[in-house]
Amino acid sequence: MSYGQGGPQSQWDPWKPNSQQPWSSGADDGTPDWAALAEASESRNKRRKVLFIAGGALATAAIGTAVAMAVVSANGGDPQAGPSNLPASASLPGSGTATPSFAPTSAPPPLDPKDFISSAQKDTAPLGPDTLFPGKQLTVGDAVYKKGPTADTPSCATVAGGTLPKVLTANGCTRMMRATYTKGDIAVTVGVAVFDTAAQATKAKAQTDDRSIVRSLFGKGVKNFCDGAFCRSTRNAYGRYAYFTVAGFTNGKDVTKKDTKVFDVGNDLAQFTVNQIYRRGQAQAQAASQ
Repeated sequence: MSYGQGGPQSQWDPWKPNSQQPWSSGADDGTPDWAALAEASESRNKRRKVLFIAGGALATAAIGTAVAMAVVSANGGDPQAGPSNLPASASLPGSGTATPSFAPTSAPPPLDPKDFISSAQKDTAPLGPDTLFPGKQLTVGDAVYKKGPTADTPSCATVAGGTLPKVLTANGCTRMMRATYTKGDIAVTVGVAVFDTAAQATKAKAQTDDRSIVRSLFGKGVKNFCDGAFCRSTRNAYGRYAYFTVAGFTNGKDVTKKDTKVFDVGNDLAQFTVNQIYRRGQAQAQAASQ
């Protein structure tokens, strides 16, 4: 077969004498082409270097993966379970249910409303029947109570009955405020006794009994009630205030255990009164914190 000028050429066989080598330039004078040999050697060295670098990169990646896997699985078990040498997840920051471990802020704690209504020195807001019993009527749930007369006196014992006058005097009552509310033929008078300290009010309440009653307040369209008839009374204390209720019928009928509506009226007004006392302390606490 012909391969161009110069006639047929044989494949170079390193083991066959006088066979033509690939770097021959045509005339076979037996002298190697040193430039071609150097170029081929450099080319091989470059390929080797590239392969070595690539292999090294793969080796590095493999080592990095192995380290990562070792860190994840160093404690054994499920890698998703996380490192077992850390605290429980409930105490880890950012776990949702973690308890903050940072230092508390400098914001002061909220003031306690009861602190302001426990002594005359702190309880300095305006005080009177109209501040404790505002408006012309009171709505508690579905019940509506009309406000009747109000009264205010520094002579606490004069508007108390039974064993209450002695108790109020002995514990230093300085003021008694009263208000009457009506609903149908039922009327209730609320009396709020004021002391200088919560300790005095608490002691006074502890010394009362079932015969310790506040006198009913009538007039301004409210008939005389609980004046000789059996009525239902309550007594309690909060802060430096002791508060009492007496509830009965305006027609003079005695109250019995079956008259649950009378009990409801007394309970509603007692709850309203203590709520008003608390709001008084709350308003002063908020004002002091600003």
